[in-house]
Amino acid sequence: MKSQNKYRKFQLQQKNIEALERENSRFKRVYSEYENMSEELWNLENSNNEPVPDDFINAMILQASYLENEIEDWLVQFNDKNPEIKQ
Repeated sequence: MKSQNKYRKFQLQQKNIEALERENSRFKRVYSEYENMSEELWNLENSNNEPVPDDFINAMILQASYLENEIEDWLVQFNDKNPEIKQ
């Protein structure tokens, strides 16, 4: 049994993310990059293939955290502008 992808932290806010993706092409690109990076990180950490250097994985984790912060900022602003939208 595969473990759950710990990098998928925004699943509970999917409705707001979809709305933001429709409104903002930059958000859509950032979120898409975050999803791709999250998937790749999960695959690297759960792979039985050749090991990947820790420095490379740490750099990817750092980049993913920057993208997470940017996404969180957008979601906070979206939620402040749209308090009637509930998850």
